[in-house]
Amino acid sequence: MSDSTTTETIIVIGASSLIAQAFIEQTCNQHAKQQPNLPAAESLQIITISRQASIKLPELMDCELTDSINHQHFNCDYQQASIEQCVTDIAAIAGNVTRIVMCNGILHSKNQQISTKEPGLMPEKRIEDIDAHSLEQLFYANSIVPMLWLSALTSLLSQARHKVSGEQKCVISILSARVGSISDNRLGGWYGYRASKAALNMLIKTTAVEYARRLKRVKLIAFHPGTTDTPLSKPFQANVPPGKLFTPTFVASQLHQIMDSIEPDGEASYLDWQGEPINW
Repeated sequence: MSDSTTTETIIVIGASSLIAQAFIEQTCNQHAKQQPNLPAAESLQIITISRQASIKLPELMDCELTDSINHQHFNCDYQQASIEQCVTDIAAIAGNVTRIVMCNGILHSKNQQISTKEPGLMPEKRIEDIDAHSLEQLFYANSIVPMLWLSALTSLLSQARHKVSGEQKCVISILSARVGSISDNRLGGWYGYRASKAALNMLIKTTAVEYARRLKRVKLIAFHPGTTDTPLSKPFQANVPPGKLFTPTFVASQLHQIMDSIEPDGEASYLDWQGEPINW
């Protein structure tokens, strides 16, 4: 195992989601392919975070773990105190953080982990469907939780900047959605989901302004994965045009390519699965 301060560290939040699982699998496969060309002591650290008490990488992927891959899992209930404690614990073991992927988010309550005593949460079709409790849940999961993570992770990234010579780039991808684009909203409906993703985009963009001063080698991406075959999209897949329902493996591969090629420029990027910019 290499020095913990220089070990490449990848953090995956919402690690039990299908996109996160595919991203982890591809990360390990890429590392395995690179191993023959890497120094013997160079290792990869994968830190996973979810509501689940444990996640075992062999259950998520077909590749075999090697001695060069170190996995640490943290359970989190996504409340502020839990998030802050989680980052404190991660800071004690993290090496050179090069990628952070946030895969949290909700659209409906039929098969997603949210707490509600109300009837099933579903996107609003008309303005009369607006419900305060549903809006609170959507904004908390889609806007507030990612921002709490960004806030807590800032200190960890600041510490890493002083540990690692050359200030290697760190790319942070946060799952957004095209429907969060205010200028692109022509269909209406889905009030709470649209608004919570638009709020997320503004929070990401605002964070990038501050990071441009404090963390110049950090790049923030609001990532639209397209309609992906996951529990989030299940109730709406019948209306997806042929060829436009993507597998988590495909989306993860696209995200990997984007994160590989993108460079910090002091701004946030709002990108779709093709790497094409979306109007804020």
